[in-house]
Amino acid sequence: MEMTMHEKERNLVTKNEYSQDLFQKQTMTSKESALVRPSLSYWQDAIRRFVSNKQSLFAFCLVNLLVFFSFIGPFIWTKDPSNQDLNSPSMPPNMGELAVVVGENATFEPQFVTEDKSQAQLPTLEIGKVKNFKVVGFPTTQNIVLSWDYVAGASGYVIYRNEIKPEEGSPGIPLGDITQGNQISYEDVQSLEAKDYYYTIVPKDTNGLETANSTLLKVKAMSAINVESAKALGVKSEVGSRVRLSSSPLGTDSLGRDILARLMSGGRVSLFIGIFASLFSVLFGIALGGVAGFFGGALDSLLMRFTDLISGLPFLLCMILLNVVLNVGPGESGVTALMISLVILSWTGPARLVRGQILQIRNSEFIHAARMMGAKPGYLIVRHMLPNLIGVILVTLTFQIPSAIFTEAFLSFIGLGVASPATSWGSMCNEAIQTLLTRPYEFFAPAVVISLTVLSFNLLGDGLRDALDPKLRSNE
Repeated sequence: MEMTMHEKERNLVTKNEYSQDLFQKQTMTSKESALVRPSLSYWQDAIRRFVSNKQSLFAFCLVNLLVFFSFIGPFIWTKDPSNQDLNSPSMPPNMGELAVVVGENATFEPQFVTEDKSQAQLPTLEIGKVKNFKVVGFPTTQNIVLSWDYVAGASGYVIYRNEIKPEEGSPGIPLGDITQGNQISYEDVQSLEAKDYYYTIVPKDTNGLETANSTLLKVKAMSAINVESAKALGVKSEVGSRVRLSSSPLGTDSLGRDILARLMSGGRVSLFIGIFASLFSVLFGIALGGVAGFFGGALDSLLMRFTDLISGLPFLLCMILLNVVLNVGPGESGVTALMISLVILSWTGPARLVRGQILQIRNSEFIHAARMMGAKPGYLIVRHMLPNLIGVILVTLTFQIPSAIFTEAFLSFIGLGVASPATSWGSMCNEAIQTLLTRPYEFFAPAVVISLTVLSFNLLGDGLRDALDPKLRSNE
């Protein structure tokens, strides 16, 4: 009888005809091992690709920094964002400047001298320059008092003020026209800030015309703080003493409120509206789109026509109508109407997206297998379909948030959103637009934060889309 194959193999082993080299462990070279992809789950691979994308990682860090700035920052920078300090309005960014303690402002009484009538008819060329042009007392942001010696023959004086050193023939903006030649003092109280000013005084001849003789004086105005405010801050409260004010890295607005503190407070409002309005609208869109895509038929057509109807509604008109319904008057905060409008009108995009994905998934093999095992529609949607849509939902949410933040900023900017005393980044831009040319830092601070927030969420959405899309895995 012929031997079977197993018997032959057994005989070969007993005869040691197999070489021992056949049983040695095979090792791969470094180049070969680099070509082998490690065994990773879907989420492990998505995290790996997300971390390797520097742009997405930077956006993720920036989003966390903005959240930390808005929600944790107020515990570090403890200034009250609604506290008005009328002693330091519109201060530029500073790290704590010196201020002069002043008392109650007394009514200014200009000083006069007895005019020398014998010199009253001097020719114009003989009227000399103003001498001893100086500051009386402390030049502060509350007032600057100027004085000078009487000029014989002058019928009056013209005082100019400039923020840069004036060139010849260009003294600046006329500040005061003094029509009495024997007046020798003047008080400047017009929009003073803590900066250098250049004052030019020009005497007038007997015809009331300015002469060619001018005198220049450079004055550095200091911040002023009254006695009561100094006592509240716990610093020296003696009139004339110099104290150091608390720092304002981004300056103060026209009411003396700290811009950095208001940015943090406004960030909480803007991010709260952006995140929660987007979350509710996406959840509603997921529910409606999931039902429409799973059941299909007449229900799908009805829900999609309803979606088309909602997407055609004008957002601004709905916002105004909701303000009327909710009795929101002029100057009042319309946060509730804003949130409702964003939720009602922003779910249509996520609903269409989820419906399209459900239509693709519901005919898959694992769905058919679950149906054969008796799974009900609700179980299929919650346990099988939605987990496969997590990536799409996260990407949709990250794109929805910057859109909601920008919408809130726009509506607050035109006066339909957040209103004072509450604040948001959009309302801060609205308040600062009036002083954009003179104090641009009040406008640029919230504008830059809005831009960074929208940019970071958009970049984060791009990164999540690239990391969570399984089709991109085969291209690596």
